[in-house]
Amino acid sequence: MSDFETVEVGEIPTGALVLDVREDYEWVAGHATGAVHIPMNEIPERLEELDPDADTYVICRTGGRSAQVAAYLTAHGYVAFNVAGGSGAWLEADLPLTSENGEEPTVR
Repeated sequence: MSDFETVEVGEIPTGALVLDVREDYEWVAGHATGAVHIPMNEIPERLEELDPDADTYVICRTGGRSAQVAAYLTAHGYVAFNVAGGSGAWLEADLPLTSENGEEPTVR
């Protein structure tokens, strides 16, 4: 697989594409506001939903799954960055979170 960069949450440009690769139940509980959700296991069949020319910042809970997806995307010609610390780091940085369940957003 190709090389990719890992960035801190504070390095993500405003308005950048944030791709959340966590499972549905994790997404519903809380995710980065404005993020796109494609669970990790669905990336291969949904690859065409992503723009290979856009910088894609891949996030999961702690950074493990997102590193795998960033490597996969990069190997397939996409511009992808792994978000260090994942959604936990996003929460700690007090960046905006949204939930889909009507409750206070949380990271699972």
